[in-house]
Amino acid sequence: MKKSLTKKRAKLNDSPVRRVNVSREISDTTRVLLCVRAGGRCEFDGCNKYVFRHHLTHAEENFSQMAHIVAFKHDGPRGKVKARPTAINDISNLMLLCPECHHLIDARPDEYPREVLEKYKKDHEERIFRLTAIKTDSKTTVVQLKSRIGSQTVAIPVPEIYKAISPRYAEDPQGIIIDLTNIDGQDDGFYRAAMRTIKRRVESLYETGMEVDKTRHISLFALAPIPLLVFLGSQLSNKVAVESYQRHRDTEDWVWKIDGEPIEYIFLKRQSGTDSSSVALILSLSGTIQISELPAEIEQRFSIYEITLARATPRPSFLRTREDLLRFKDIYEEARSSIRRDHGGLVAIHLFPAVPAPIAVLCGRELLPKVDPVLVVYDNDKKTAGFQQILKVNE
Repeated sequence: MKKSLTKKRAKLNDSPVRRVNVSREISDTTRVLLCVRAGGRCEFDGCNKYVFRHHLTHAEENFSQMAHIVAFKHDGPRGKVKARPTAINDISNLMLLCPECHHLIDARPDEYPREVLEKYKKDHEERIFRLTAIKTDSKTTVVQLKSRIGSQTVAIPVPEIYKAISPRYAEDPQGIIIDLTNIDGQDDGFYRAAMRTIKRRVESLYETGMEVDKTRHISLFALAPIPLLVFLGSQLSNKVAVESYQRHRDTEDWVWKIDGEPIEYIFLKRQSGTDSSSVALILSLSGTIQISELPAEIEQRFSIYEITLARATPRPSFLRTREDLLRFKDIYEEARSSIRRDHGGLVAIHLFPAVPAPIAVLCGRELLPKVDPVLVVYDNDKKTAGFQQILKVNE
């Protein structure tokens, strides 16, 4: 009997047993990696306290704590989750916290469940990674164009600007503001005054010794009537890189998306006119513009072209990524080239835009002086329920 029991024990000892790491010891590599990923700051959302210096004396010591998201013990905070980590001390289950935030999440585990803390950790570490990716040549000059649209003026909070331009950075996040909000009305006088202001302020941007002369890059946040955005684009120099930003309605921020189906555009001829020197170009992107909506002077003698979305219905939220903007740049260049080829000696193109702000700016900026014809820009006046000629660019 004793021999039999001995054999059974031997077999049990020889059989593979899954051993769970029960040590509280966190490896030196894990500690270093967590501190680096957290940037030495508390990962609790909104805290961001630097945990290696005393807040009063500035003495440099280690005041950080390595907090378990899922507790070390089963009966600890968040310890009874269904899919408990097999390696409880893995970096994926650890957060770098200050003592106060560590105490808070463990004292109130129901308010700070696993999913919430994992999101805090992910968001914090991604932000640190982006910020530390900044190079010395990643400076930018922030330029804002502000105008009343209807009766509203939209202010852009500084944190949203920081978030949008990352990994670039600006010494002055508010940057240079072209403010049109003190110009009254929406009539011809308003547009003339606004154009003078834009022209004067943009010219000053490029003066020797100004910030743009040093950064050689502009981050543009522009909210104004579409014709003024086209005019702004026509004033921006092609010798300095410009990146325009779009306010996204779904997330209510200015950060370009990195996912989603790419937008495809199509260039079409809608009407063959009787006069080769009369051309109109419709941009049906944020909404659809019908030929019947054009003003009476755009009649049978005009050839009418259109750029629209190839596989989607025009809508305000279509522009999501930088790549979508670059694709429009390509087809806009193709359209202008095709029109110049088929209408030799053309003096003007009448533009009817239903577009988001970055595309309006691009429409003006991409015009080639002495190559492209004048762009006569219209706007859909809701009060008169029709398109009105507003201004000309590239004269």
